[in-house]
Amino acid sequence: MNDRRLRTIFLIVFIDLLGFGLVLPLLPFYAENYGATPAVTGLLVASYAAAQLVGAPLLGRLSDRYGRRPMLMVSVSGTFVGFLLLAGADPLGRASAAVFSGGSASGFILAILFLSRILDGLTGGNISIAQAYIADVTLPADRARAFGLIGAAFGLGFILGPAVGGTLSTWGFSLPPLTAAAMSLLALTGILFWLPESLPEAARTQPDSSRRPPITLGALVQAFSRPRVGPLLLVRLIFGLSFALFQTVFPLYSQYRFGLNARSTGYILAYAGFLIVLVQGVGIKGLTARFAESRLLVMSTGMMMLALAAWAWVPTWPLLLLVLIPLALAGGVLNTVINAALSKAVLPAEIGGTLGLSTSVESLTRVVAPSIGGALLGALGTSAPGIAGAVLLAGLFPYAWYRLLLCPDPPLELAVASPASQATATPASTEESTA
Repeated sequence: MNDRRLRTIFLIVFIDLLGFGLVLPLLPFYAENYGATPAVTGLLVASYAAAQLVGAPLLGRLSDRYGRRPMLMVSVSGTFVGFLLLAGADPLGRASAAVFSGGSASGFILAILFLSRILDGLTGGNISIAQAYIADVTLPADRARAFGLIGAAFGLGFILGPAVGGTLSTWGFSLPPLTAAAMSLLALTGILFWLPESLPEAARTQPDSSRRPPITLGALVQAFSRPRVGPLLLVRLIFGLSFALFQTVFPLYSQYRFGLNARSTGYILAYAGFLIVLVQGVGIKGLTARFAESRLLVMSTGMMMLALAAWAWVPTWPLLLLVLIPLALAGGVLNTVINAALSKAVLPAEIGGTLGLSTSVESLTRVVAPSIGGALLGALGTSAPGIAGAVLLAGLFPYAWYRLLLCPDPPLELAVASPASQATATPASTEESTA
């Protein structure tokens, strides 16, 4: 990591994810304190992802037009305000209940919790913009390794974040989000003073008064039909949904299956974060040097299928720690490699928007996974989310094998150079841009 820009973006992402990790395992317990049912708690967790579904592609497209640095500042600023609202939900909710007499204080507090997560989600495209920044300053051959640095920063944030958040929660649930807000402010300072712009004016998309780039759900649907991009996004969708069934129900799973509290759950997530750091910060270099990206994606799909099946039936929490090893390996490799592959599947001026769509796909999985996972856990027991995820991946594995290994789409450089593509595309690659 000799490039100062990469070191800076690593630190910014680490600080931001450290703040995120402080509050993630505490949200279900925080909401339950104010009378939230499991269904409402699931909606609270999903609200962030639902908002990010809209916000991430928009911020990605805007970063293609106005540059990465200003959009990173917008994103981290929204996170900062969201954490402040989360920390002050109790006094703000009680004050609102006093103003609107007859209202339930708990109801107002829950409403502010939702507002905080929605605001953070709408502006939560910082990871995809950071990845676009890295794509701007690295060669394609080095991109997967550089993207691994983002994953390592993510993992380091989750090593310290959940553990520290669980400890801070013993002094009240408002302290972790307040600390997270301070972390976001520090990240914002780093962007302001240490991070230069990576996208030159000549490489940016130009405004078109006749149309705007689509940022709706329709843009996602359209992207799935694109060569090179569509198969990768479908793998992202199904794999992400299966993995999200694990991620989003894990606090409730650990509570119901093993009787663990918020602190213990935070420590286990910190352990999982340590595994992710090893994979994405150290192991990804050797893996990408030995295996093609498409093969790594297929291998990760198969490994996650087996790991989720094992998670479904693990009888004790010490054995759970063993199951988390292949689970973290598969998730860490796929989440790194697939974004590197997507950045190579589109033109340079589309990288930010495409990675934003990838974030939206992941967000979509986290919109539906809490409700599905919570319903499965409540109705069928703690094994049900893992079984459901393994079944989904059992269907994805043969598709990924066929579309990524046996019959892949031609590489971008061949498609751009082909006479057919030149005959049907404008000089500005309008078809690629509008998709």
